[in-house]
Order: sequence, then structure tokens, then C-alpha cells
Amino acid sequence: MAQQPEGPTREQLEAQRPEEFWESLYATYREGGGAWGARVNPVLAEVAQGLEAGTALDLACGAGGDTVWLARRGWRVTAADISPTAVGQLLRTARAEGLGDLVTAECHDLAHSFPAGTFDLVSAQYFHTPYALPRAAVLRTAARALLPGGRLLVVDHGSRAPWSWKLDPEIQAQTPEQVYADLGLPADGWRVERAERRARQATGPGGQTATVTDHVLLVRRAED
Repeated sequence: MAQQPEGPTREQLEAQRPEEFWESLYATYREGGGAWGARVNPVLAEVAQGLEAGTALDLACGAGGDTVWLARRGWRVTAADISPTAVGQLLRTARAEGLGDLVTAECHDLAHSFPAGTFDLVSAQYFHTPYALPRAAVLRTAARALLPGGRLLVVDHGSRAPWSWKLDPEIQAQTPEQVYADLGLPADGWRVERAERRARQATGPGGQTATVTDHVLLVRRAED
């Protein structure tokens, strides 16, 4: 049986700034021919395929699988990631597919800066980091960047796959209800359309499969 990957140690994390850690990770994947983040996340595809194409923001976009999927369907997408390698890979993919006019990709440490604009859809897929991050504040900013009638989709890991990094066992995944509560949005201007836990079959980097749980929160801003 394959060993669960150890992931970065606390000493390794402390030796690098967040942008250095993520840049080295994506650079390693690129050099190894990996395609981490190059496929669309299934919950995003499920939600977005029922919506009219508009403007979207892809937070922590990685290699850009979600951004490219949306752009292929006519969405105008702004994508943000802390890693220049990830942003560069996304831009090259978008241009190669003739989607350059629909995709804007920017480097942001979301703890300190946020993309400009307003959006019909903001997607935060597995927006986790081993570093300290004011996640609730970032997601609150994302919600406030929505146009009237726009949606914020947050999908989090609710369980760990066998190939996931080993993490502090005391850290518990937030429920969708807890994520929504942390947003602190006024009740009269927002509606929760989905708050659920759902199982899916996931495929790891070595082709192995496992059943994992996602925590899904979909919030809609009221129409004016």
C-alpha cells in the first residue's frame, strides 16, 4: 500500500514565504509534466453549466482548468493566483485555444491584494493553504464583488484522500454553514442556494481513486 505523502514540514514552510512555496510547487509540477489543476472541478461545472455566461472570477486558479472551461463556454474570466508559473501556464493555454480575449490572469497574494471588477460568478475551489490566511475576509471581499444576482461558489475539502498531504489531525474542515456564518453577510441581501456535503470519486496524481467528501456552499446576491 502506498504511503500517504508527508507534505511540507513546518520547518520547510517557515523557510519560505507563501509566494515562494506555491511558486516552487507549480514549477516542480511544470518541470515534471504534471497538470495539477488543468481539469475543471466537477461542482463548478455542474453549477455553471446551468447559468448564462457572464463575468467570472476564479480565485487561486492554479493551472487554470476552471478558467479555461468557463472561457470555452463564453464566460469572460479573471483568474488570480499567487504563483507566476501558474498564471503564465494559464495564459499560454488560453492563447493556444484562442481564448486570450476572454481570459485575464493576474498574480495576487489574496491576503494582501484582490482583483478589480465585479462579477456574475466568483469561484473558490479548494481555497486552502498551509500558511496563515484571512480566508473569511477574502471570501467576504469576493461576495461583495458580485453583481446583483451573482453567485459565490465555495467548495472545500471535507475529507482527505490517501494521496493528500498529512496535516494536523486537530484541524477540522469547516462545514458549509460555518463558512457562511464567517462571511457575516446581511440576511436580507443574500440567499444560500446550496449548503451540502457530497461524496465523489477523486483521481490522484498517480491515477489512484478514492471516495472523498466535498463541502459545497453556493450563495446568491439579491437582485436590485
